[in-house]
Amino acid sequence: MASFPLREADIVALAREIASGLAAHPETFPAPPHGPDQINTALGAVAVAHDAAVLASSEAKQTTAAKEEAIATLVDLMKADLRYAESTSRLDGAKLELLGWGAPRNRTPTGVPGQVRTLEVIREGKGWVFLDWKQPVDGGLPAAYKVQRRKPGATDWMDVGMAVESDIMLNGQDPGVEFEYHVLAVNKAGEGPASNIVRAVL
Repeated sequence: MASFPLREADIVALAREIASGLAAHPETFPAPPHGPDQINTALGAVAVAHDAAVLASSEAKQTTAAKEEAIATLVDLMKADLRYAESTSRLDGAKLELLGWGAPRNRTPTGVPGQVRTLEVIREGKGWVFLDWKQPVDGGLPAAYKVQRRKPGATDWMDVGMAVESDIMLNGQDPGVEFEYHVLAVNKAGEGPASNIVRAVL
């Protein structure tokens, strides 16, 4: 089952495959929300920001932030094109492979979802955190994901967000306070087991 990459090098590699696949197969993907030129432009911005982050050690903090912003923009473009491709191709695995992607595994919509996998803190700042995870590989098909937090040592979890995709930006988090986060997949049948726990001080 295809899953969106988390490492920068893997994101860049997939972006290149998406751009070349869209350019080479316009008959299969005639109207993507972001064409190959936009993906390539975003790739160029990532490369420039990456080089700046490596070379300008005295300004590493600012340039790293610029690189992460460029990566976030690229990820948004890529995910939009992949959702379009999945819809246009009706999840045809052979067509999706033209973009370096693949069809999701057949899943039953009934039953409680399985456990959310590989929850990670991707980016964080003062009062905000960006979380990313992978969907369950078993159980019923998730309709959404519930994000919860607590202070370390506490027993009760508090709901802080819902997402339909496998990532979320949480704003308005208390700055300077350490929190633990976990994610649960939910559907009409109920909630699946909680993911691993991650910590962040924002």
